Amino acid sequence: MARPILLSLLLLMPVWAAAAPDYLSFHTEDEANTMEIYQKASPAVVHVTNKTLRRSLFSHNVEEIPRGSGTGIVWDKNGLIVTNFHVIQGANRILIELQDRSEWSAEVIGVAPEKDLAVLRIEAPAERLNQIPLGDSLELEVGRKVIAIGNPFGLDTTLTTGVVSALGREIGAVNGRKIRNVIQTDAAINPGNSGGPLLNSLGQLIGVNTAIYSPSGGSAGIGFAIPINTVREVVPQLISYGRLFRPVIGIELASDRWLSRQRIEGVPIVRVFPGLPAANAGMTGAWRNGRGEVVLGDIIVQIDDTTISNSDDYLSFMEKKRPGDSILITTWRNGEENQFRLTLAEPQ
Repeated sequence: MARPILLSLLLLMPVWAAAAPDYLSFHTEDEANTMEIYQKASPAVVHVTNKTLRRSLFSHNVEEIPRGSGTGIVWDKNGLIVTNFHVIQGANRILIELQDRSEWSAEVIGVAPEKDLAVLRIEAPAERLNQIPLGDSLELEVGRKVIAIGNPFGLDTTLTTGVVSALGREIGAVNGRKIRNVIQTDAAINPGNSGGPLLNSLGQLIGVNTAIYSPSGGSAGIGFAIPINTVREVVPQLISYGRLFRPVIGIELASDRWLSRQRIEGVPIVRVFPGLPAANAGMTGAWRNGRGEVVLGDIIVQIDDTTISNSDDYLSFMEKKRPGDSILITTWRNGEENQFRLTLAEPQ
């Protein structure tokens, strides 16, 4: 009886062996989705190197050294690259390395430190530049799958996966402003991931990775990304003006540090510039009396239906407006409430 059983096993072995490669190459639908997104999106992810000048300790010659590195995203076929402002901050020269390993010097087109975004341009041929389709960050929900691609610790085009952990977060920008409506994710984001894409399961760009929250400096499961809808608003302004385009009313505000010391509610106007909407409407700034004491003029406490507690509130409100828009400003002056209807002007 042993010989027929052995013969049956031998006859089955070639069938099992032939099926082994198919079995070993099997992957789940989710894995196939992740692999496909990586293959399509990674050619649009670039390595950004920030170089600065330093005097040698031994020869006193000035030499160029890497100051840091991060990630960028090809924005269009004209060579525009989007990355974080903090990735290129303080650079004397910026190098972009494409997926084909070619290196290109980058020109800074515009920066928005208050949004931690920057736009660069390289002179690479259009056929070497790949783009990622843009999504809509308003469609995001907590629990949705996300994929991050970047260059953590200089390791090129590394992929990590996770979910949207929270929406509507606030993080601090390098200039002290608040970046609002930020995406929180548990996809591993480490130093070097900054400026890279956050993608949804359709392979669409839904955010630009910008920061991690970690006492150790490494990924601790809390990363942040600027939503693509914010990027859509900022990038065209940086291309056209080199900075955020914000209409003006012609005032100078007191600093937040001074406000915190004086414990004042609202934002005092320090100076009103003649010939601009605030001055034309009759708003007044601070002044000194005969004893040299500072006397406050108008203190902005509200614009339309938005409470204004600090200069960040004021600037964030103005960033949503355009020249020609009409706004209603509510102030306190000498204990009395005043209201001023203004039409926003073009930046000078």
